[in-house]
Amino acid sequence: MQLTEHKPGAWHTIRRADEEGVLIDQTLHRASLIVGARLLTTDWPVKSFDDLSADTIAPLLEHDPELVILGFGQTQHFPSIEIQREFLKNGIGLECMNLAAACRTFNVLMSENRRALAGLILPGVDTV
Repeated sequence: MQLTEHKPGAWHTIRRADEEGVLIDQTLHRASLIVGARLLTTDWPVKSFDDLSADTIAPLLEHDPELVILGFGQTQHFPSIEIQREFLKNGIGLECMNLAAACRTFNVLMSENRRALAGLILPGVDTV
């Protein structure tokens, strides 16, 4: 078994996800975002699965991850077949989970040095 030393700051860590927003490292985010090991896109214009389109998933695809996790709400949702097909066509795995599960899974994947991104959809969080 290969053990790898991970030092704080080597990747983004999701510390909390609740009705207030998502706490990444030391910053609370209240709007949808994309997070990767060293990537944080805070202006992702998605508020529901209905907002997913070729344009809105392009930032997820362009980084060529091996896996994308979509997290939304308290129950599991799935995007349209057309959106799922785009991930398949690009050879990128897609997992859909509720928001809390997506955040936990992201942290585990980062600890395993996986090339993964999380698209966290925060529809009802006020950005004021």
